[in-house]
Amino acid sequence: METIVLYPTFGMGHLISMVELGKFILRRQPSLSITVLTMPPPFGSGSTADYISHISATVPSITFHHLPAVSLDQLDAFPSIEAILFEALDRHNPHVLRALETVSASAAVSAFVIDFFCTAALPIAAKLGIRTYYFLTSGAHFTSLLLHLPKLDRTTTQSFKDMKSTLLDVPGVPPVPASDMVRPLLDRTTSDYQNFLNVSNNMLDSAGILINTFESLEPTPLAAIREGKCNHAGRAPPIFCVGPLLAAQDRDAGEHLCLKWLDKQPSKSVVYICFGSAGLVSAAQLKEMAEGLERSGHRFLWVVRSPPWEDKAKMFLPLPEPDLEALLSVGFLERTEERGLVVKGWAPQVAVLGHAAVGGFVTHCGWNSILEAVCAGVPMATWPLYAEQHFNRVVVVEGLGVAVGVEEREDGLVAAEEVERRVREVMEDVSVRKLVEEKSAEAKAAMAEGGSSVAAMEMLLDLWTSD
Repeated sequence: METIVLYPTFGMGHLISMVELGKFILRRQPSLSITVLTMPPPFGSGSTADYISHISATVPSITFHHLPAVSLDQLDAFPSIEAILFEALDRHNPHVLRALETVSASAAVSAFVIDFFCTAALPIAAKLGIRTYYFLTSGAHFTSLLLHLPKLDRTTTQSFKDMKSTLLDVPGVPPVPASDMVRPLLDRTTSDYQNFLNVSNNMLDSAGILINTFESLEPTPLAAIREGKCNHAGRAPPIFCVGPLLAAQDRDAGEHLCLKWLDKQPSKSVVYICFGSAGLVSAAQLKEMAEGLERSGHRFLWVVRSPPWEDKAKMFLPLPEPDLEALLSVGFLERTEERGLVVKGWAPQVAVLGHAAVGGFVTHCGWNSILEAVCAGVPMATWPLYAEQHFNRVVVVEGLGVAVGVEEREDGLVAAEEVERRVREVMEDVSVRKLVEEKSAEAKAAMAEGGSSVAAMEMLLDLWTSD
């Protein structure tokens, strides 16, 4: 019996992408089994138990090996979420070693696929003689940036946060304003910056890089990577585009009230606003958004969450249910009830974006959300908040042309006038809509029989099962 071991980092987005990768592997090679290493998150990021139980019950060839918890004290003393992740994953190494030894005792491990955050596990697998591949849950543009980071690091002694008007040159990527650099990389004096540099260097020693994208979506950075233009070594491991890997539609999605509401709306008439599972904005920003949406005149479906805790010590505590009357403009709900719906906390996004009534998407630019919009053929208005989302904005607006940009003021707030302008633009720009619809057709073709992503998976399976 041969198995592929998958090692995602914390968080539903990363776990779901890895599981969808496992499903893709099994569709092409049912004789394999998939083992997913999971661990309790070091902070309250929502339980994955129900999701894991559902996958275990419906896909028996995927099993979950639960790693013990590791202890991290004073989480609020860490400078960032990324710092917590890297530290926790480093402390998990002894458990990962034991897990790989345990799995290897009962099945031949054909490959070990790790999330890029899990880079600390690379030398462990090397010692055991297990070939290791990185899985990038973001796109090829981001992969090019990661591989090019050591060269960027050598060209300056300044932090990117101090180079605000400088345009960064990354092979295969549109010019990136330094202010739009990936958030953990803005300050070169931080542990985050050093950790990402370590990822960049380690990736060169892997057996290959799997990316959640498809060939025709990002051909320019893919060519740059494969031609060795992205790093000082002039080489890169083999690249495999295996996407789009998207979350399966929630099994209870059809019962959600927002879908019943969408059923009553005209085709492509609704703009959908959602900032992912962790995207939060201030109370002041929510009021500006409400005013802008109302002034736009367009129908809307808006997922609203409570603003983040002001007290940093509470940052990992669950947020209260949003008080819509208090958070939004006075009388907003009553004035817009004929053309808008506000949903508290969550909506079944894949189903929403796939609904015929949805014609635009205001998004935080998380890569999963971008892929979901591309696959559904829905143009985007980009409103990045954290992580690599500002970089992704450059990618989808300047590089791919499937989105329009939302601009913040100097104080970081997006004014109501800007919300109004960009909602109208994303709903009415015919050229952006035409391009994203073309990419939607290409995404489906990539995952169909004979498609580019299927061919990439077949190449991987030949490598993994030929020994």
